[in-house]
Amino acid sequence: MTEPVWHPGTDDVEPTDDRPVRVLLADDHTLVRTGFRVILEVEGDIEVVGEAADGEQAVALAAALAPDVVLMDVEMPKLDGLAATALITDAATPDAPGPSVLILTTFDRDDYLFAALRAGASGFLLKNGTPEALVEAVRVLARGDGLLAPELTRRVISAFTRPAGPATVGGNAPALAQLTPREHEVMILVARGASNAEIAGTLGLGEATVKTHVSRMLAKLGLRDRVQAVIFAYEHEVIQPGG
Repeated sequence: MTEPVWHPGTDDVEPTDDRPVRVLLADDHTLVRTGFRVILEVEGDIEVVGEAADGEQAVALAAALAPDVVLMDVEMPKLDGLAATALITDAATPDAPGPSVLILTTFDRDDYLFAALRAGASGFLLKNGTPEALVEAVRVLARGDGLLAPELTRRVISAFTRPAGPATVGGNAPALAQLTPREHEVMILVARGASNAEIAGTLGLGEATVKTHVSRMLAKLGLRDRVQAVIFAYEHEVIQPGG
């Protein structure tokens, strides 16, 4: 797990109450789950509401407990974390968006990274960082944002801008025609990593209006969050590296 630095749009969602962030832990190692629980429950704004020892339990508990964030290991018995993530995110609806999934793994593998994003994960971190990095990642996802460690972001952009990159993450090119000119402008700025405040300043809009444009853009493209919007924009050449 590395320090989460790249998480565009952390001002997207303002907290609406004092309810703690509800977290579900999914890992087949009891000691790992215990360590994560100790790290997270020291924080007054985070509550661990359940633990799953395999992917099937993770899917069932995500439905039963309605957590805000699921910390998901990749290699687990019965159902691996990638398949479990896909089932959890596929169950989401506009009225019940479901939890954000943070993939945590010891394996620094591109196939896991891309499969996690295709499955709908909102974040991906390696288990080699600090407790502070984990806590910040949970808070970022709870605010409705996506998160990738900086070195993973560079690899994603590189892979998705190569001629023979991996499969599409959400949506397809014709969906771009559904965007209004303003939503297209917002998408470009999101892809460049701009926060809502920065987009508002650039376009001369209020932040509430920007939030609406971002939400509509994601919905029209069938994307879960800003991480997937960045990948989509590069993959479909809406924006070029360095552009």
